[in-house]
Amino acid sequence: MSIWQSVAQQIAATTGQPFNPTAPDNLGGGCINNAFRLGDGTQTWFVKTNSVAALTMFEAEAHGLHALAASQTLQVPRALCTGIAGESSFIVLEYLQMGRGSTAAWREAGEQLAAMHRHSADRFGWDRDNTIGATPQPNTWNSDWVTFWREQRLGFQLAEAARNGHHGQLQRLGERLLECFPAMMDHAPHPSLLHGDLWGGNIGFSERGTPLIYDPATYFGDREAELAMTELFGGFPADFYAAYRATWPLDSGYRVRRSLYNLYHVLNHLNLFGGAYRTQAEHMMQTLLAER
Repeated sequence: MSIWQSVAQQIAATTGQPFNPTAPDNLGGGCINNAFRLGDGTQTWFVKTNSVAALTMFEAEAHGLHALAASQTLQVPRALCTGIAGESSFIVLEYLQMGRGSTAAWREAGEQLAAMHRHSADRFGWDRDNTIGATPQPNTWNSDWVTFWREQRLGFQLAEAARNGHHGQLQRLGERLLECFPAMMDHAPHPSLLHGDLWGGNIGFSERGTPLIYDPATYFGDREAELAMTELFGGFPADFYAAYRATWPLDSGYRVRRSLYNLYHVLNHLNLFGGAYRTQAEHMMQTLLAER
């Protein structure tokens, strides 16, 4: 049985409807997964595949999408099922035809993200670990945000960098930063429901202009960590930020915390891709230490 026969059987079993697709359309995918459109003329699904070992990553993605959907704020693709087919794992998602975002749509995205962040928990973390890109992301519950971010975000990425051979100045700067980290994280956020990996590649708009988010790394954390990442790789339009702040203003001191939060993602890119990200991470840490 081919992988696509197995996937089709799982789709049919989950939906309770026959599904006999034609050959899949290869959509290319990113640097982590392969992506396909699979349809039979009546139903169309978006399928991502990877190695068998990636099943837990797909299961965590589905779990995160269910949680984001339950907030009834920003639209996310429906996660239908996950499974193993031959030597591959897969996740089947609702296929959404994409359009372009207008000024009004970006404002709506900012307002709805703020509404999503209003969904809270009594601690920081998540009920399962997941991944940020292909990197493991630990989410053990913790009532203290400073401890959570220092140990399960920056500390974890620095340890990953050491395992990947990045020693020397990067680790020395990292140790100094972790030592003075509590004084730099000078506010007391409430746990907010976060997408967790919200950059320009993980937000889009439907044909009707409805904002969509996907590929989450969900957990409960400081909403500023989410806003910070939206600014990391080019940023979103100004209307998005204006609408967010009009709905829920940010606390003072965000500019410094933004760099602390984005350092996590730069370190993750160093661990995934190497290269110039080390220089960028070291520069960010030097700047933060000079400003403390």
